[in-house]
Amino acid sequence: MNNLELEKIISQKLESYSIKDYVPNGLQIEGKSEVKKILTGVTASLELIDVAIEQGVDAILVHHGYFWKSETPVIKGMKYERIKRLIENGINLYAYHLPLDLHPELGNNAQLAKMWNIQNIAPISEYQPLVLTGDLPKGMDIVTFAKMIEQTLNRKPFVEATGPKVIKRIAWCSGAAQDYLEEAANAGFDAFITGEVSERTIYIARELGIHFIAAGHHATERDGVKALGKWLAEEYSLDVSFIDINNPI
Repeated sequence: MNNLELEKIISQKLESYSIKDYVPNGLQIEGKSEVKKILTGVTASLELIDVAIEQGVDAILVHHGYFWKSETPVIKGMKYERIKRLIENGINLYAYHLPLDLHPELGNNAQLAKMWNIQNIAPISEYQPLVLTGDLPKGMDIVTFAKMIEQTLNRKPFVEATGPKVIKRIAWCSGAAQDYLEEAANAGFDAFITGEVSERTIYIARELGIHFIAAGHHATERDGVKALGKWLAEEYSLDVSFIDINNPI
């Protein structure tokens, strides 16, 4: 498949053109024009690029790419080494950030809902579609709930157990969304799950009486890109594989 056609297909599927983001979504580094073999991963780190070179892939597809709004535009040091290896080996780099969090079928948050069997899924508000809410099939205590998260994500979560005895209504958002905790608490949810935790998060959880779980930024954002890769393989007969570069955060 042509590399520009592939970008168009993914962008249309994720509706990335309609989503305001602070990073360019789509083809970030152009490589060879023909794409047959794709490696997917969470972040376009040097380690992931080296695996892609070893495997002889034509493209890398990730959630965390390059050229963030707040970073320097200068290409040197770590950024230079990454981009240099991509260009030298003709590897296309595709990255989709918020579109891969938001997608109702393939997105990171949708995949978490599927793993945890969440029902009655809806955005926390019409102004904040990133944070989803829903109901567990049956109420459970925080220990049981945290164990389920550990088993599904293969990572022991950080837990601040300061909410009600029985958890039924939850809110969640993959990645670094700890600052939505207060909104979730004020909306009456029993627990809020995201990837990361800040020092201030603990006091918010304690004082507002809500369980807080940090399940890992990396761990909560593995499955969106995996689902996207699987969709590409099934719909367009592309050779797509996923590699999980270990990251404890």
